Amino acid sequence: MKDIATPARGFNTWYNNSVTCHVKMPEAIAINLAFKFFNAPKILREPLIGRFGEDDEVIHPGPRSYDGSYTELTLYQSGHEILIQSAVVKGCQYILVTPIKGVAKPVQVLVSLAILWNRSGYTKLEDGHLLAVTPETVLEVHTDGKRVKQMNTWLTNPYIALELSVPVVISTDVIINTFDCKVLMERQKKALLEQIAKYGDLAEVFNAMRTCQAWNTIYEPEKARVCTPVSRLWNINWGGYVIFDWDTYFAGILAAAGMDGLDDRNLAYSNPITITHEKTESGFIPNYAASDNYKSRDRSQPPVGSFAVREIYRKYRDKTLVEYLFDDLLDWNRWFAAHRRLENGQLCWGSDPFTPVAGGFWEITHVGDTIGGSLESGMDNSPLYDGIPFDNEKHIMCLADVGLTGMYIMDCEALAVLAELIGRNESKELLERGSLSKKGLEEMWDEDFGFYLNKRTDTGEMSKRIGPTNFFAFFSDKVSSDHAERMIREHFFNPDEFYGEWMIPAIARNDSGYHDQDYWRGRIWPPHNYLLYAAFRQAEKNGCTSVIKARKILAEKSKALLLKEWLEKGHVHENYNGDTGEGCDVRNSDKFLTWGGLLALVALIDAGFVECPEKDI
Repeated sequence: MKDIATPARGFNTWYNNSVTCHVKMPEAIAINLAFKFFNAPKILREPLIGRFGEDDEVIHPGPRSYDGSYTELTLYQSGHEILIQSAVVKGCQYILVTPIKGVAKPVQVLVSLAILWNRSGYTKLEDGHLLAVTPETVLEVHTDGKRVKQMNTWLTNPYIALELSVPVVISTDVIINTFDCKVLMERQKKALLEQIAKYGDLAEVFNAMRTCQAWNTIYEPEKARVCTPVSRLWNINWGGYVIFDWDTYFAGILAAAGMDGLDDRNLAYSNPITITHEKTESGFIPNYAASDNYKSRDRSQPPVGSFAVREIYRKYRDKTLVEYLFDDLLDWNRWFAAHRRLENGQLCWGSDPFTPVAGGFWEITHVGDTIGGSLESGMDNSPLYDGIPFDNEKHIMCLADVGLTGMYIMDCEALAVLAELIGRNESKELLERGSLSKKGLEEMWDEDFGFYLNKRTDTGEMSKRIGPTNFFAFFSDKVSSDHAERMIREHFFNPDEFYGEWMIPAIARNDSGYHDQDYWRGRIWPPHNYLLYAAFRQAEKNGCTSVIKARKILAEKSKALLLKEWLEKGHVHENYNGDTGEGCDVRNSDKFLTWGGLLALVALIDAGFVECPEKDI
């Protein structure tokens, strides 16, 4: 079936490996900026946001649009500070590079021109400017600044070297001087900031969410698509690209979460399409999918796809995406019922054996064991799964999981709504599966503990190890007001478990694993905050008013957590310390990860800028 997402068009930061590379699509003509430093001799050829090395560049991302009409970032390297702005106006690309602070000899800007991804054409230096020729286009690149002769560049394509003692201008087809380019940049930036200002006190919250999403959006050449991976650094580390299941569906929701003109409808569509098209031969959406047909054929990840498509539909009221993805989402829902559901409707995470295709590490490591099952949960090293045996016949962990059962109910009901919306007859089938899981979920209530608890399938024992996913029981309308009140009072507001200045940790604070503060062992994760918020909203709709106070507090604390490092460093982290709210205290928290924007989304929904997840279609 033909893809309904619009292909990449025009200038933008499409190239994954550098945020200072501006590419014109579909011709794939790339204007790349590299920087030569003399006080610490090196050439920075491919700057990226979020590197951790002591000698690596530091980039503070500024406000930017999705479409490249304005972008801004500040580069810090070897004592230098450089402001890089870009704008696209009437199809022409303008770039302004301004030295803010320098030491010793000025930096040199190396402006090179290339044609990427083996597209047809050539580039050359001609009459003092760069020229790209493709079957579709002839593009000139002009510069304004002090030219220097620099032969030690290690560049292999045509370039112009400019001394950054004064601002440098790069433009396509149109020749523009520094003064006029500054005026153009000020105009583009002002227009963007005026749009962002519509969010009032939450303007910087929205700015953080969109800036992170926009800088992480790329053109993925292997399958010729626009998508928003978790981060550019992850793509490089995986040898090309890597996309993850729930991350990419969330990226679709995030792209839609903006007032008209501040959203990106095409990106909202292309992200769920991108991950859904990675469906395995067995019929499920994989945990990950990477370049060269490398994907997790043993395991899936949290089933949030139908929920995401429903949310995107509610924004645009267009059935096209629903019709396009429905059958794949239905296959996935049926796969969970066939492979991860117990007879009583409860579900367990698992990992199925398969024959490796690419021979990659994760195709032969922890397939068919408890760790593989925990990877399917998306909470890779969560203490919830420490010491849980694995059922080698059913290929599931011996633990019925409240979180998965709640999300599966959510998936069934969202997909049933979509079925009715487009006139399909599977709604009854889906609601029946959801109803069975609701009954199974009620069997997981522990009256003494006052919470829905994970349950060992081999011993029948309830697990007292709890995390935010235990609250996902709220996705079921069978949760009584009495149960809801106890869950909120005894657990959410319990400072020994979840309540605190920074929320919500991935495991209870009194769990031995919390003090590790290592990945899912005690740190705070944006998808937990977002899904918990959605569960609270669903509980309100179901009549459980005791969650309202908790919901509002979660929104405030999500905002505070996001802004802590964003305002200071321009970081939107993968996860945060449960005690201090820091992201940079560990090296395994990506500084600029797409789903960090979910913290902003929670605050924006609560303030009424985005529709509530439980609102009826």
